[in-house]
Amino acid sequence: MKKEKLKLYSLEEITDKHIGKRGTPKREAFEYELRLDLIGEAIRQARKERNLTQEELGLLVGVKKAQISKLENSLTDARFETIIKVFKALNAKINFNVELLNQKVELA
Repeated sequence: MKKEKLKLYSLEEITDKHIGKRGTPKREAFEYELRLDLIGEAIRQARKERNLTQEELGLLVGVKKAQISKLENSLTDARFETIIKVFKALNAKINFNVELLNQKVELA
């Protein structure tokens, strides 16, 4: 009996097939939601490593516990300023990458 080789697919190939190619509206929405989920999980993990409750972190940042919960569960489009405050309160280093796309920018 001859064994057939299984074809392996990369995550990019699977995502292209089931979500859409990069640059399509569906793919952009997927990537945006994924980034929000990763930020929320990073906040939760850092908070737990610092042995803080959501309420305690909220007090450090100046927001209510519910806002921290929404951030961790990616239920809100938080202001950039709030996310930075949260990571500063957690004494965490923040790195943001900006990728410029091949789009022409015109000034009015």
